[in-house]
Amino acid sequence: MPLPSPLPLSRRDALLGALAAAIASTGTAGLARLAAAEDTLGVDGFLALSATLTGKPAASLDRDVAATLLGGFVATGQGDALKRLAADPASDKALGDAIVAAWYSGVYSTGKGEAVATFNDALLWQALSFTKPPGNCGGETGYWSQPPA
Repeated sequence: MPLPSPLPLSRRDALLGALAAAIASTGTAGLARLAAAEDTLGVDGFLALSATLTGKPAASLDRDVAATLLGGFVATGQGDALKRLAADPASDKALGDAIVAAWYSGVYSTGKGEAVATFNDALLWQALSFTKPPGNCGGETGYWSQPPA
């Protein structure tokens, strides 16, 4: 008896399948580490720590970016070190520098490689007041022909 021909796969079904596979590939260990960090340090704690380390007000730091960066640090096994650093921001200079670098560059480690948490909102662009992220419009056509104020 011949097998029935498979139903055509819609684009929506393919995307949902890819999303399900991506979620499944994180495994329960990664989700457990993220949940543990959320229970102990949390996004608010990470924002407060980041504000201390970067010198920026916590309200000026993007909460979604903070959650992404926190997830990356937890995924690389630094959840406990983050808790210690939150208690004493001078206790781990290397980790503190990594947090500042992640905020300024927008790039963080996922445990499987580097990823971009943000580009346009990276603190680098605030520090470089003479420029803007490539691809962002700076004003009307020819705005660049006049010296900055």
